[in-house]
Amino acid sequence: MRVLFVLSFIILLSSCGEEVVVKPAAKLRLEYDLTDYRKSKLDCPFNFDVNTASSVVSKKNCGVNIKYPKMKATLYLSYQPVQDGNLESLLQDAQKLTYDHTVKANEIFEQPRQDTLNDVYGMFYIINGDAATQAQFYVTDSLRHFVSGALYFDTKPNFDSIYPAVAYLRDDIRRVMETITWEE
Repeated sequence: MRVLFVLSFIILLSSCGEEVVVKPAAKLRLEYDLTDYRKSKLDCPFNFDVNTASSVVSKKNCGVNIKYPKMKATLYLSYQPVQDGNLESLLQDAQKLTYDHTVKANEIFEQPRQDTLNDVYGMFYIINGDAATQAQFYVTDSLRHFVSGALYFDTKPNFDSIYPAVAYLRDDIRRVMETITWEE
């Protein structure tokens, strides 16, 4: 009986170890509010819809910074008048600024924009990878106005970590391109 008691005591003690449970890798889930837009009120020859979750800061020469404080990101817009045949130069500069990121980018996609009703033509560049910017664009009416933009985060680029914010802000940039109007 004593042997049975000692044997059951040993079995009981040996069975008290913690069982190893394999847990799945945790992933950060970022969700953003539904977007609501309002028309920008700029003292410039262009206007567009802007996300109400952002703040618009006007700079000199009709430069505009659209800040997204919750995402620590800024969309930098610059305006150049088209004059004296400089459209070709402006287009080349915008394309060069984008393709300078090929060193760090995994891929760059081009999405052309043509709106003949509102005279808005341009290109949206989707930049995937650990480049300094994940989206750039330009729009023009080909005669008088040229606006370019680039998205930057206030952090070292790690594309996997910032991708949910990038996807959200790319939609905002598309909205800017789709709603831009030229003022005379």
